[in-house]
Amino acid sequence: MTKHCVTLLAVALTMLGSVGGAQAENKPTTGEAASARSGLHDFDFEFGSWKVHHRVKRANGEWLEFDGTCITHGLMGGAGNVEEHTFNKADGVTYGVALRAYDAKTNKWAIWWVDGRAPHGPLDPPTVGTFANGVGTFYWEGDFNGKRLRARAVWSQITPTTAHWEQANLLDDGKTWETNWVMEFQRTK
Repeated sequence: MTKHCVTLLAVALTMLGSVGGAQAENKPTTGEAASARSGLHDFDFEFGSWKVHHRVKRANGEWLEFDGTCITHGLMGGAGNVEEHTFNKADGVTYGVALRAYDAKTNKWAIWWVDGRAPHGPLDPPTVGTFANGVGTFYWEGDFNGKRLRARAVWSQITPTTAHWEQANLLDDGKTWETNWVMEFQRTK
């Protein structure tokens, strides 16, 4: 079994295991509570069910809009979580999963994406970052369609019932960030 297949199997098993016990797994231990500035619970705001409005910029520059849902569950005592998306597009329903893991040594989160349209494709390097002043900023660098690409994802405008996420690519030799995907989250429960 390849490393990629093992990783996908681990994601699937983790998702199944998190459904029933997400609430119990998110309570901090005594050591975690004593941490001065831990980012361990930075994504707790997202636990639960959401309605999501998506705007995605196509290669031709036009924006495609569609709705979807998102369910997020905590894992590993808060040091991980799974975000499962359903995308209701005009040409059909697709799915995606974000798996996140927190490293207390660096105070950073790593985020891997599994696209349901190509679930056995290779996993990209993770998007890595942290939260500061209520805004989460995460960076990714890798190859996309044979070109070197740097991307940024930002979580902002976080309230108990809403959140904003957007992704941008770095263009023109690093001078301009161009937004290509925006998600507006509205809590449903």
